[in-house]
Amino acid sequence: MTQQASENAGKAHVEIIGSILPGFEQILTDAALAFVADLHQRFNGRRLELLAGRTERQARIDAGEVPGFLPETADVRTRAWQVASTPDDLQQRWAEITGPVDRKMIINALNSGADVFMADLEDANSPTWTNCIEGQINLYDAVRRQIRLEDPERGRIYELNDKIATLLLRPRGWHLVEKHLLVDGEPISASLFDFGLYVFHNAAERQRRGTNCYFYLPKLESHLEARLWNDVFVYAQEQLGIPRGSFRATVLIETILAALEMEEILYELREHSAGLNAGRWDYIFSAIKKFRHDGSRVLPDRAQVTMTVPFMRAYTELMVHTCHKRGAHAIGGMAAFIPSRRDPEINEQAFTRVRADKEREANDGCDGSWVAHPDLVGLVREIFEAKLGDKPNQKDRLREDVEIEAHEITGVHVPGGTVTEAGLRTNVDVSLQYINAWLLGNGAAAIYNLMEDAATAEISRSQIWQWIRHGATLTDGRPVTRDLYEQIRAEELSKLGGADHQRYGDAAEILDKLVLTDDFIEFLTWVAYDYLE
Repeated sequence: MTQQASENAGKAHVEIIGSILPGFEQILTDAALAFVADLHQRFNGRRLELLAGRTERQARIDAGEVPGFLPETADVRTRAWQVASTPDDLQQRWAEITGPVDRKMIINALNSGADVFMADLEDANSPTWTNCIEGQINLYDAVRRQIRLEDPERGRIYELNDKIATLLLRPRGWHLVEKHLLVDGEPISASLFDFGLYVFHNAAERQRRGTNCYFYLPKLESHLEARLWNDVFVYAQEQLGIPRGSFRATVLIETILAALEMEEILYELREHSAGLNAGRWDYIFSAIKKFRHDGSRVLPDRAQVTMTVPFMRAYTELMVHTCHKRGAHAIGGMAAFIPSRRDPEINEQAFTRVRADKEREANDGCDGSWVAHPDLVGLVREIFEAKLGDKPNQKDRLREDVEIEAHEITGVHVPGGTVTEAGLRTNVDVSLQYINAWLLGNGAAAIYNLMEDAATAEISRSQIWQWIRHGATLTDGRPVTRDLYEQIRAEELSKLGGADHQRYGDAAEILDKLVLTDDFIEFLTWVAYDYLE
């Protein structure tokens, strides 16, 4: 139902589809709508062209082309250049915490002792209309340090401490739309919607407080997509009267194609670049997706695809070398473990693994790393402090010993890896639980002491598809077939309460659509978004 319609951005017709709840008018002002509509009119055509380019490139890979470093951009990789200098409040990024944009999460994350909090409108957010707009309200209040939450049941009041983490925002990726806002009858780019509302309301206020708007950019597959973001930054700053180069962006290297264009991505964003991040979970998903039809690149159980396997190690070492060569930060991947309040043994085992993972990143040259839970912040800070002492980062460590060839990136293989029934069941179970949570409005779901988001769910469902597609053999000799999947899905669904419990019926239907199709579906959220109001 159309709740509001107005003429904005010249001849643009803007419609809001959905409920206008109390407080939404603070964000959805005529001027803000005009601004995001203008961004959409100016840049959506290029966005669509780039998405079409993704499809064309995938068709070439499906036909047997193996991507490599781009010959046409060799001069960017060999010339001397540096990204813009790092702002003071981004110099130290030892511990970065991530999470959705609900009010309590924002307060707790900013108070966590982390150096950086990435507020996530993407993989950790179920993009209901209410979640997205309430998230913008919460960010508005956080920027002004007026965010507050009363919890009468616990008798607690949540407010910001004097010292808080530096705030970064992750908008949704170029591949997504926001269906609740129409510009000239078409859904607006979700990237431009999230970004535009945030900077319109907060860019000047951030500057007044001695900082700026900082971002994490997800799911890029080429330097041309980074160029589009840079052009959006330049235009938005100009329109808002913000000095050019004020915005800063850290790009998540979470696709295998972006790993082959890291220098080019930094170059395109060089006046706005704050570094790169090893987005490990989406990277694994991308490796499966890009080589979907290549039976020689079938990955084993998700738990066996660690950061120490050759193709994962290659991309992270190349990231550190690339970033430090160009004066940018290199940020390590996510520690998704959620400590248990009831099981010290689980905690001890997990903390040992997390420590080893973060020590490896610090020793490799990373300038910081990600965690999903406040209880891990202290551990990560301790590790980087031990490595760096009073230095905020180790960008001066150039890792000139690193020489990575393209085939080491694209050589998607886990030596000795196996596919097990337990791994298949876990993938089905986690997919059902996560999709159900997402449909209920929770994009960051705690499942088996791990923080599962859209990226980890993408790994699970894509592995099931890949194993069926290539008839992967379980360790007991059985092939993975449609019938075996359907049998296990029915059993796991029953354990979770059945199709009538919560939204598990829809979750099972979505999972079937994703894994039983001959044509791989690029993103889980493309299908699941139709099930959200």
